[in-house]
Amino acid sequence: MTSRYLPVRRPGQLLSQEEFARRSGVHPDLVRRFVALGLVRASRSGDGALWFARGQLMSVARIERLRSGLSLNYAALGLVVELLDRIQALEIELRRQQRAALNRIEPSRTERRDTDGVRSL
Repeated sequence: MTSRYLPVRRPGQLLSQEEFARRSGVHPDLVRRFVALGLVRASRSGDGALWFARGQLMSVARIERLRSGLSLNYAALGLVVELLDRIQALEIELRRQQRAALNRIEPSRTERRDTDGVRSL
């Protein structure tokens, strides 16, 4: 006896274009336009169908927020998103460097001693 099981979606599984459009709340044609403009990343299957990682849903939400807040067209939003991503990367690197510098300073500060032999901070 064979039994049929429904496919179970796993967290890392890709979404079809239709499913992605439904979950993001935008029309499938607009999803294709996002891919063409480089605003959203997608994979193509052998038959040319688009497949999306779940994380790209956040990208569409971000694009829609920026579009409504800044009243820019989608082509201009590509530049805005690129600049925001670059700023975020620079801020992350700056925080990493600040932590590294602080870690280098802290041991020397705690090891200093006053002339009477008492540790000073």
